[in-house]
Amino acid sequence: MQKQYFIICLILVFIGCKDIQKSPSSVLVMKQKLDIKYSKSFEINYLDSYKVITLKNPWPGADVTFKYALVEENAILPPSEKFDAIINIPISELVVTSTTHIPSLEMLGVSEALVGFPNLSYVSSETTRKRIDAGKIVELGKNQDMNTEVLIDLSPDLVIGFAVDGDNSALSIIEKTGIPVVYNSDWTETTPLGKAEWIKFFGAFFNKEEMADSIFNTIENQYNLAKESAAKAPSKPTVLSGAMYRDVWYLPQGNSWAGQLINDANGKYLWDDSEGTGSLSLHLESVLDKGRTADFWIGPGQFTSLKQMSETHSVYTKFDAFKKSNVFSFTNKKGATGGVLYYELAPNRPDIVLKDIIKILHPELLPTHELYFFSHLE
Repeated sequence: MQKQYFIICLILVFIGCKDIQKSPSSVLVMKQKLDIKYSKSFEINYLDSYKVITLKNPWPGADVTFKYALVEENAILPPSEKFDAIINIPISELVVTSTTHIPSLEMLGVSEALVGFPNLSYVSSETTRKRIDAGKIVELGKNQDMNTEVLIDLSPDLVIGFAVDGDNSALSIIEKTGIPVVYNSDWTETTPLGKAEWIKFFGAFFNKEEMADSIFNTIENQYNLAKESAAKAPSKPTVLSGAMYRDVWYLPQGNSWAGQLINDANGKYLWDDSEGTGSLSLHLESVLDKGRTADFWIGPGQFTSLKQMSETHSVYTKFDAFKKSNVFSFTNKKGATGGVLYYELAPNRPDIVLKDIIKILHPELLPTHELYFFSHLE
């Protein structure tokens, strides 16, 4: 992987600080800022003797902002009342709580720092599974109900968690013990490259920002090159997505991560005019009316075969994409204990996801690419 090193060159100076009569420790003088190009949820600033990570969107609809100070050994400590946590860096041992955190650790070469994780069976990475099998990563139970006693005994330098609605009692308990807790909201990002850019967030805790930036630049370049290639396709196939759960059909909204990937692959997602970045809940009749003649069906829920689909509900057989065997799913690629690879790695590698979808819709454009996340359902 070709590395493209960057120079942090944005210098911001507070004008008029000389006239402010405050102690030096109470004045935060911003020296430089890491370039965050796509993420809308975090930023990293560099002050006199420490870094500050600002988390602006910890969960959907949140009206709070978190600030974390990252301080190296022997550096001047910042005023603790200004921050939600103060973390000594570089990190030696940590706990993360989402499988989407694991690829960043592996790409940065710091996966050895991971000592605990909730629901180990969800992990699909072969590298991390070897460490799990060797007993080097401890099972912590369920994310919302972690075994806090085991975690406290581990005494990691940091716990990186997430909260769906700001209510995570396990993380609150951990914070009270003095173990720093930092929220990660990569899952709230609505663009493919916005999700991938969170590798810079992890890089900051290990003083590996330069490496993180280089890795991200490669992913960004590969993504944009693939997008440019797809734009040259002479056709724009129509795409259906999702499946039914009970009597409701769930599929991505037009501005969602999945919807953007289909659009960037030069596909016509049939619900691309719907507002929002989450999912739509539709009646079967409306989906059948609009999607019956779709050329491709990408992401049909948890189904792993056409037979399974038809046996679950005969209506699936009425779609042209099903009749023509143009159905592709990401659920067949799993780790040794059943963890779905797509859920873990796809947010970190949207360039590969995009190439997969281009290969499905326009196979002539990427003749040597082999599907990595997706499988053609037989």
